[in-house]
Amino acid sequence: MSRLWLAVLYVHLLAMAFFIGGQLLLAVAVLPVARRHQDLTQLRAIARRFGWGTLVAIGVLLATGSAMATHYRLWSDGTLQLKLALVALLSLLVIWHMRRPTMHILEAAIFVVSLVIVWLGLSIAQG
Repeated sequence: MSRLWLAVLYVHLLAMAFFIGGQLLLAVAVLPVARRHQDLTQLRAIARRFGWGTLVAIGVLLATGSAMATHYRLWSDGTLQLKLALVALLSLLVIWHMRRPTMHILEAAIFVVSLVIVWLGLSIAQG
């Protein structure tokens, strides 16, 4: 793997780590503390800011993932196509959740779909 494609993969993985890591941080640390202290105003501000960061991360993931799929000629791979369909679903779920932050089922759906996307990405990388 050339240094360029290693760098593209690195940026792809950083964006994925931001996205998944942020979800874990919110779910495991921020949300329970905010609910215990009944400080949902701060929680909503944090979640909204993370939502915008998530959209940026998704954009980076799409750009770097598309570049790698083209470079490695993966567009016809069924696993990649399923992953892309789930990315589209995930984008819609994130936008929906940003508009309806009290629909907590969306948080769970976003997290589960995210984990499946990561699993599929690892499957593709294993080739």
